[in-house]
Amino acid sequence: MSKNKIDFNGMTIEEIVQQLEKARGELFSLRLGAATNPVKDPSQFKKLRRAIAQSLTFLRQKVAQQIYDSKGKI
Repeated sequence: MSKNKIDFNGMTIEEIVQQLEKARGELFSLRLGAATNPVKDPSQFKKLRRAIAQSLTFLRQKVAQQIYDSKGKI
């Protein structure tokens, strides 16, 4: 497992949403800073976009599982 990888399996929906908001805020700050100053590490854009996508994927899986568990099927 990579040192930058986040373990979503043990997280609740609220924790995943917080992680998602944090990543979106960091990406916004990075974009805002890039408009005025050169970016030291351009790969941060890709890393943050990937973190956002992973958060959304796991959030969708958790919500679907919660619906499945409560109704018995989707």
